[in-house]
Amino acid sequence: MPTQITAHSILGPDGKIAQRLRAYELRPEQLKMADAVAAAIAEQRHLIVEAGTGVGKSFAYLVPAILAATANQRDGDSSDDEEDKRKRTRVVISTHTISLQEQLIARDIPFLNAVIPLEFSAVLVKGRSNYVSLRRMKGAVEKAGSLFHSEQPIEQLGRVVEWSNHTTDGSKASLDFSPLPEVWSEVQSEHGNCLGKKCPTYEECHYYAARRRVWNADILVVNHALFFSDLALRREGASILPDYDVVVFDEAHTLEAVASDHLGVSISSGQVEYLLNRLYSERQNKGLLTQYPRELKEAQEQVVNLRFIAQDFFDAVRFWQQTHGQSNGRVKSPPKVDNMLSDPLRQIARQIATCAESRQREEEKVELVAAAERCVGLSAQISTWLGQTMDEAVYWVEVSGRKQERTELLCAPIDVAPVLREELFNKVKTCVLTSATLSSGASDFHFVKERLGVTRSNELRLGSPFDFRSNVKLILPRHMPDPTEQSGAFESAVCECIKKYVHQTQGRAFVLFTSYSMLRNCATRLGSWLSRNEYSLYSQADGMPRTLLLERFRNDPRGVLFGADSFWQGVDVPGDALQNVIITKLPFSVPDHPLLEARLDAIRGRGGNPFMEYQVPEAIIKLKQGFGRLIRSKTDRGQVAILDPRVRTKRYGRLFLESLPECQVVSEDGEE
Repeated sequence: MPTQITAHSILGPDGKIAQRLRAYELRPEQLKMADAVAAAIAEQRHLIVEAGTGVGKSFAYLVPAILAATANQRDGDSSDDEEDKRKRTRVVISTHTISLQEQLIARDIPFLNAVIPLEFSAVLVKGRSNYVSLRRMKGAVEKAGSLFHSEQPIEQLGRVVEWSNHTTDGSKASLDFSPLPEVWSEVQSEHGNCLGKKCPTYEECHYYAARRRVWNADILVVNHALFFSDLALRREGASILPDYDVVVFDEAHTLEAVASDHLGVSISSGQVEYLLNRLYSERQNKGLLTQYPRELKEAQEQVVNLRFIAQDFFDAVRFWQQTHGQSNGRVKSPPKVDNMLSDPLRQIARQIATCAESRQREEEKVELVAAAERCVGLSAQISTWLGQTMDEAVYWVEVSGRKQERTELLCAPIDVAPVLREELFNKVKTCVLTSATLSSGASDFHFVKERLGVTRSNELRLGSPFDFRSNVKLILPRHMPDPTEQSGAFESAVCECIKKYVHQTQGRAFVLFTSYSMLRNCATRLGSWLSRNEYSLYSQADGMPRTLLLERFRNDPRGVLFGADSFWQGVDVPGDALQNVIITKLPFSVPDHPLLEARLDAIRGRGGNPFMEYQVPEAIIKLKQGFGRLIRSKTDRGQVAILDPRVRTKRYGRLFLESLPECQVVSEDGEE
């Protein structure tokens, strides 16, 4: 029998590999997690692991994943034939943020590849639309005059062509500029617009080269959005990813939100306008249909009419929602609005498809068929939303833009658990869910298991190895007004607290808000004070991209960053640049958002307590994420101030405090 290689033997104290890995400061918590992951894969069970900041989750799941993927090598069988490849264990690693994907692909996996004496391959999987189609790009150049309405997209197309001559991967991310959507849409690889092996550029195709790497790889690194897009397609008999045996979800606290987005429907007025522009623009005489003026003259006229019909349709939906729907945009029953769009879209699709049948060149035929399929797909989505044909889903309307010109029709499953249980947890041998924030309060993983549909699983909770007791001061001010009963007084008190605590660290502070309105109000009230005291304010409300905000904050020793939802998680500022996190309110979700409202209604309908069963656990997990922005390495130190008095005055407040790492707690006047 071959020697059994486990995660512990790889990472343990006796092996040569372990000696090299110890330079990476491995900890006992990391060994526990690695062994738990290895056991879950061996037993074909699911595993939920909460691992505090600094545990080193990525190594702890990557090592057993590599061992599982290379099991046949360890058994002395390294055959390359197809039957052996089918028997191997393929592992998917899914993350929420790009930064973690880059860490895995650029740092962690190459390091392990260098020190583990087993051959394995790992690739970063991107969606098809991230790759340039050389055939479509050539066609776009030939038809640029009829496709684009100004000089800028034509100039950008030229830059894409120049880049295509030397790019090694053909991925949009390797471009040195961000192309306009209308430019990239004409050159990107598309499923319905592909000739496969018939394509004259098949041998040089970047997408198929990437696809071959994916199908031959042992470890696939994806993001949650791509994973759930694949899961949705699998329900219809298609897929983006090859079959896999093990999936590891890092940053698993975001799974419910991402799954909801990708298992629902979204149609916007901008989406309809964009499709019509790609087909035909009467003013500039541009678009796909202009290339076939005789065959598609009637279709051009229908597109012109459909622009006005689409405007009337979205106006009618908005009016119906305002007069019959709920104030939060929710639409509880199929709206009595005529479906003015679906039939015309299908008619245009039929004309385009008929034109495609008459074409001799495969390139022209596939381009037309793809356009017809886009029309049919959009038509079906509109019918689904208007008829509310998706079971156990919530439907709503969102209106945005300065002049309320953008209308979006959305629906999402009220509960993703049944779908995930059936399509994921019952079909995949091992799913590992890990994050620094999966439990709520001092309890177990009941909340996340119930929301995601996990039934039987192994469980492990690992605290952070960092010394929070010595390095973190948790400030809980006394005598703060209640934010629900005295909102105006609370906001004034928050502004005074921000002044006080920003002074204590001379800037270097994140101020986290739960709403943009309060963020803007506080930024307005404190702007002059911050300027007089030579602090730089970086406000998310100013519209600056998040990455640029962070870059400027990191390089400013007196920076103060005001951030809302996206700054509570996935933001990493280690070192002295961040020494102070001020949490203005407990991060309860807005209870009247249609999706949350429907979920709370469902809990209430079965006799549960929606506040304690959903809102409190969800807010606890988000608070832990916000708290976790402060300490990112063992040498980091600083303070966290929670300004919301409800952590002291409400019975549920104890659950929030119990969920945080043990640290020095002080009141406003400094009494412990």
